[in-house]
Amino acid sequence: MSTPFSFDLTHKVALITGGTRGIGLAIAEAFAAAGANVVIASRKQENVDHAVSKIRAANHNVLGIVAHTGEQRAVEMLVARAVETLGGVDILVNNAATNPHFGPLLSAEESHWDKILDVNVKGYFRTAKACAPIMQKRGGGKIINIASIAGRIPLPGMGVYSVSKAAVLMLTEALAAELAPLNIQVNAIAPGLVKTKFSAALWQNPQIYEAVTRAIPQRRMAEPHEIAGIALYLASPASDFTTGATIVVDGGQLVGGAQISD
Repeated sequence: MSTPFSFDLTHKVALITGGTRGIGLAIAEAFAAAGANVVIASRKQENVDHAVSKIRAANHNVLGIVAHTGEQRAVEMLVARAVETLGGVDILVNNAATNPHFGPLLSAEESHWDKILDVNVKGYFRTAKACAPIMQKRGGGKIINIASIAGRIPLPGMGVYSVSKAAVLMLTEALAAELAPLNIQVNAIAPGLVKTKFSAALWQNPQIYEAVTRAIPQRRMAEPHEIAGIALYLASPASDFTTGATIVVDGGQLVGGAQISD
């Protein structure tokens, strides 16, 4: 019996920033397995090369490009290369992020604010602005912004990062409203704590890990592939009437009402 929806991404071109490790790489692998031609971008050549080799080892199509989404020119070149090589962009996953400051919010320097907002918010805007006209010409598209539960509750020591992710949630809603007439759906995923290199300080120390997971009803951190399934739904035809939404994937942390304790 056939279903009235599909998660098939055959012939689609998916561009994933920060796509060489963690959540980004897991999403790239899921999209490639669903048939997409995947473009992954990251700031470092060695990270790009490693991720490309991993995806190609599974006999999937992938193009790796070095690009820094904090730079307008780099974003323009990234998107132009994807179009030149693969013909267009149908799916954009904004995943690249940074967090150079950890500590009390008022201890942050102007430089911390500038870097975090430039990559985590303006970087998402830059790539969406570059991709939307291409998607429009192709009859529509999908933009998926990787936010965080930090955009809903301030995480200890991550105040500036939390502000940036709150901005991503509003950016998602504003873009969704404006791009809906163009058949471009814009949604966000708000992961909780995920076991990646980005969060290594939280899970490599057993005492810290125990304190962290007390705040999560499922009593563990997520694995990157557990975020990829939601991304596949939002990238596929199954989500054609879903836009402006934020899907929380946090093991129940928000609804559980628990906060990370010392």
